[in-house]
Amino acid sequence: MQPLSDTDKQEKLPYPKWWPIVAGALVGLLLRLFYSGGPDGPYGAMMGSFIFIAPLAVSAVTVYLAERLARREWGYYMVVGAGANALFVIGTVPAMLEGWICVIVILPLFVMIGMVGAVVMGAVCKMTSWPKQAAYSIAVLPLLLGAIEPTDGLPVRMSTIERSLTIAAPREVVWDQLLNVRDIQHEEVEDGIAFRIGVPPPLSAVSDAIDGQPVRRIAMGKHVHFDQIQTERREHELIRWQQRFYPDSFPPGAFDQHVVMGGTYFDIDTISYALKPVGDATELTLSMHYRVSTRFNWYADAVARLVLGNLEEVLLGVYRRRLEAPGA
Repeated sequence: MQPLSDTDKQEKLPYPKWWPIVAGALVGLLLRLFYSGGPDGPYGAMMGSFIFIAPLAVSAVTVYLAERLARREWGYYMVVGAGANALFVIGTVPAMLEGWICVIVILPLFVMIGMVGAVVMGAVCKMTSWPKQAAYSIAVLPLLLGAIEPTDGLPVRMSTIERSLTIAAPREVVWDQLLNVRDIQHEEVEDGIAFRIGVPPPLSAVSDAIDGQPVRRIAMGKHVHFDQIQTERREHELIRWQQRFYPDSFPPGAFDQHVVMGGTYFDIDTISYALKPVGDATELTLSMHYRVSTRFNWYADAVARLVLGNLEEVLLGVYRRRLEAPGA
């Protein structure tokens, strides 16, 4: 494909040099508007046809328009592919299509796919005479695939992640603290990745009984609440809870719909603490058994392990600081 002459550029392309990136991002936003269906029907935003093809469409349009201005180098393709997809994903927040939690989680994947797509489109522009047809075809491909992609039978991946630390306190004291954690302050959990990206912070975890069954009642910011039902208990050694959610556990706006606990795509099934004496101290181990159910579990599980591992470290840190504080 031959780039336009300076005269042609002035006559046919009267827009700034950065416009291809904006145009590509707008294509992504239009696709996201189209992909507004629920998890059980066509055109859902978590479908593979959107997650994997939409970034390619954004990059294809961006590179094609940029090539019409001037011949570009390979590094340029990667930069504009990443930039257009980043602008598209971030733009879903002011457009009220996504929340910041989903944006931060999915942004690296879209940028990576977008960079690959931009290089491929660049090769098409350099080596073929049909870049326009290729760009348009890739742009409409998500619309075609979204209508025929199966919406049931999401792959399920169950995983367990655990972290340990040693607390300078006997098991009996640590045990009592596990059962009742009150008045958790923001500064106690401010290092949590989950809470930095918008997950409501924990406020308390208090033991109670419902119909004679021992539970631990969890309260979080934004009026999030749920119960942890005790399923196993060995005094001063191990305690395990299973999460139980209610229709009003997650008020509107508290979580992004694609990452809410107990939802179609993510859940924390059980949480357990194991206590092991280490001299006069206690080794406390926190384990979480969780599920991801997406068309891209390899990525979703990697993100979950990063966020949940950090969450466990933060929660364990809360216990240690409280139990080791002067006068504790």
